[in-house]
Amino acid sequence: MPTPPDTSADDGDRSRSVLDVVVPVHDEEADLEQCVRRLDAHLRTLPFSYRITIAENASTDGTLDVAQRLAAQLPGVTVRVETEPGRGRALNRAWAASDAAVLVYMDVDLSTDLNALLPLVAPLISGHSDLAIGTRLAGSSRVVRGAKR
Repeated sequence: MPTPPDTSADDGDRSRSVLDVVVPVHDEEADLEQCVRRLDAHLRTLPFSYRITIAENASTDGTLDVAQRLAAQLPGVTVRVETEPGRGRALNRAWAASDAAVLVYMDVDLSTDLNALLPLVAPLISGHSDLAIGTRLAGSSRVVRGAKR
């Protein structure tokens, strides 16, 4: 059985976060701020330390400016800059650089209900499980989409 991660890091020390939620972005200037603020507010309700890593990958709009402003305003937010586009590349490099015990990937549109996050990561944080996968593609998933999608 895996050893549970140390969850003793206080909220003031995000460098040793238990959970690192990586949000890869490319040309997401319009949606990034709302997404990150909503995600940050939700993560503040969880019983362990966290970090939101915005993995900016070669945007051509103002995405990087928005990301850097959020990192300056929200103590749990950091920005990684990749000069080459590619969600997979940005995610891989952000995870490889992270010191968090549990790594999470989330789309910038927050299309998955944030209330599903704690039940997904709790077995990882407790040491009960090594891997957890959440997907909207499972037959038991309940997917509700607006008219635009």
